[in-house]
Amino acid sequence: MIDNLLLEKLFSGDRRAVARIISVVESDNNLTSEYLKSIYNKVGNAYRIGITGPPGAGKSTITNQLTKLFRKENKKVGIIAVDPTSPFTGGALLGDRVRMNDIGMDQGVFIRSMATRGSLGGLSKKAIDTADILDAAGSDIIILETVGVGQSELDIAQAADTTIVVLVPESGDSVQAMKAGLMEIADLFVLNKCDRPGSQQAYTALQTILMIKQHDENTWLPKIIKAVASENKGMDEVLNEIENHKKFLLEKNLFQLKRENRTKVRIKEIVENKLREKLWTQTSESLLNSSMKNVMLGNSSPYDIAEEILNQFVNNR
Repeated sequence: MIDNLLLEKLFSGDRRAVARIISVVESDNNLTSEYLKSIYNKVGNAYRIGITGPPGAGKSTITNQLTKLFRKENKKVGIIAVDPTSPFTGGALLGDRVRMNDIGMDQGVFIRSMATRGSLGGLSKKAIDTADILDAAGSDIIILETVGVGQSELDIAQAADTTIVVLVPESGDSVQAMKAGLMEIADLFVLNKCDRPGSQQAYTALQTILMIKQHDENTWLPKIIKAVASENKGMDEVLNEIENHKKFLLEKNLFQLKRENRTKVRIKEIVENKLREKLWTQTSESLLNSSMKNVMLGNSSPYDIAEEILNQFVNNR
């Protein structure tokens, strides 16, 4: 049974209550969906920013600097840093939390490191639930910073209102970004560490790739911002461009549409997960195991067995 007093504390922004409910949701027990259902009428006020890109591009530094700028505007910030899962403990490696030490003491900032838990995308599914909890707790801005794993990073686009792709001048990064599909999801590019050699060539290469992209008056064309985040150079421009993108979404009536599409995708994922849990009972596992000999001998195909398991599931319902 859910703790209503804990919920009240969450809605008032109590940090301990936020941490406790996130822990319940992460543990994925029977109360998880009950808490998420209870908070949903308070969700939707926070603006969500996704920050992604290759490892070592400076995503954490940019998150750090942007948070300081938001705090100057007196906005409450929630940060979800999705780390690679530790091969030893299954938990997050917590590197981002160490790097964000200077903002971690601010009462207007809540930082949570999370493990990817083998998620195909760089964003853990639990990170979306955590974003909802931070939203319900009164955050104005939620920053989702994801592990830079290239090809499978693209689920950030569905979770964020504005997606920032961070790149560095080193040769091949712009080409790699194009291959990975990051060009498609970016609402804004930050070419970080521009004090390094080759920054102008990288900037020109990115511009060339962007010009090839089809666009019209109803399409947002991402801007490329040169930055040295460690020295806070270019960060005001990044903040300004986030605001410009938000205004564009609202003016073109795309903001609500984007959130609606995100919710549809999420509902489908929830349905699929619940069906998967109900489908793989002891009976279906038993049928799968007993069918393996026929499959290996070539007497049945995996498709035959899959249909048989599904038919058994439907009939049993």
